[in-house]
Amino acid sequence: MKFENKKIVALDLDGTITQHRTELGEENKAVLERLSEKYRLLIVGAGLCMRIWKQLKYFPIDIIGCYGMQYAKYDSERQTLDVLRSEKAECDRESVLRRVQILRERFGYTEYAGESVDFHESGAVTIALLGTKAKIEDKLAFDPDRKKRRPIYGDVVAMFPDYNVFVGGSSSFDMAPQPFDKYYALDRFCREEGFAHGDVVYIGDDYGLGGNDEAVYKSDFDFITTDDYRDLGKVADMLL
Repeated sequence: MKFENKKIVALDLDGTITQHRTELGEENKAVLERLSEKYRLLIVGAGLCMRIWKQLKYFPIDIIGCYGMQYAKYDSERQTLDVLRSEKAECDRESVLRRVQILRERFGYTEYAGESVDFHESGAVTIALLGTKAKIEDKLAFDPDRKKRRPIYGDVVAMFPDYNVFVGGSSSFDMAPQPFDKYYALDRFCREEGFAHGDVVYIGDDYGLGGNDEAVYKSDFDFITTDDYRDLGKVADMLL
């Protein structure tokens, strides 16, 4: 892979820049600063833009959130992040709950704490296998290697053709309404901002079956895989 003509470095967040759900550390902040001297940086994330920006400790960067349902640009003069687009999709909650219950009965996940499903304002959905009020230690211990969820991933996808389905966190399935996923988000960014796919290189860790970087990994975008956020400096050395 050659990087001489790249203009955009697009990055996943959790597992790529930071530990999951933790703030940006000083070491990787310095790495992003180095990269920003040569490239325009862009986060392509699953969460809300403002939540991502807070996790990045307000680093000056443009952010795509919610698999492309949100887009925010950093204003260097005012040092603010301005949300330019925030879309919402209708969600038939009764239909979702009915389908999730079928899956629970099929695979034995009939006991859970709190609610079965977390409905997000955007129209995205999280199937919380252990329930929305499960203890954090139970969630983290449930399926860290995804060996429990990947065998049933195809069934979840088949049950929800109106969503893009991802193996999320350590105990859930995340679902974005069609057509939103990270490939759609990055392609739309290129079309709206006047870039070619060849201008972009993407860095991500969640590129396996059901991962939310998988759609980009399997596309024509150049992709640098990483399996540890502590290796971001080594990836940057390749690009610089």
